[in-house]
Amino acid sequence: MLYIIPTPIGNLADFTFRAVEVLKSVDLILAEDTRTSSVLLNHYQIQKPISPYHQHNEHKIVAHLTDQLAAGKTIALLTDAGTPGISDPAFLLVRACVKNNIRVECLPGATAFVPALVNSGLPINSFCFEGFLPLKKGRQTMMKKLAEEERTMVFYESPMRLVKTLNEFIQYFGAERQCCVSRELTKKFEENKRGNLQEVHDYFNDKQVKGEIVIVVEGKP
Repeated sequence: MLYIIPTPIGNLADFTFRAVEVLKSVDLILAEDTRTSSVLLNHYQIQKPISPYHQHNEHKIVAHLTDQLAAGKTIALLTDAGTPGISDPAFLLVRACVKNNIRVECLPGATAFVPALVNSGLPINSFCFEGFLPLKKGRQTMMKKLAEEERTMVFYESPMRLVKTLNEFIQYFGAERQCCVSRELTKKFEENKRGNLQEVHDYFNDKQVKGEIVIVVEGKP
């Protein structure tokens, strides 16, 4: 059996009792970064074999992991923060399990875009999650397509590219489109900056940006 375990996006207290119980019961823990996950596991006194599973090795080891699961092993998959599969590795292994009739169970838990979306103040009755935009190939085409999107849009971005991306949003969506940029969610210095795209762009253009970023943008009126 494969367990998908969401991990805290910043505050270690945002881990469920059930997640701790499951991790203490499995045969093997897969982690996007074993050093990062070890901090969480040590905090909750979880001692289990841990092995790396990330975008650079998942294609190579998915068949081996599937064989172990088919043989009766129980495995838990963690990523550095949030729910595995949401802009993080998980899909390949889950798909292989489904294909081989191996039970998969995804626990509920933390994911960054949900609190960012809810506290943005923008309509959330209908939205689209775009994750990280393409860095080069297809980026312009995607921007043109999203300019016509009427639902609230949610994006992930790195602090280094935040200002550049906001500038592109201004070019394609218009400076008056409302947005909210959330960073350091659940942490001591959590910040949610709301306003139109130009205001938010100018705010972050004048400061050093740190932390994981979620951008929520109003859909086309």
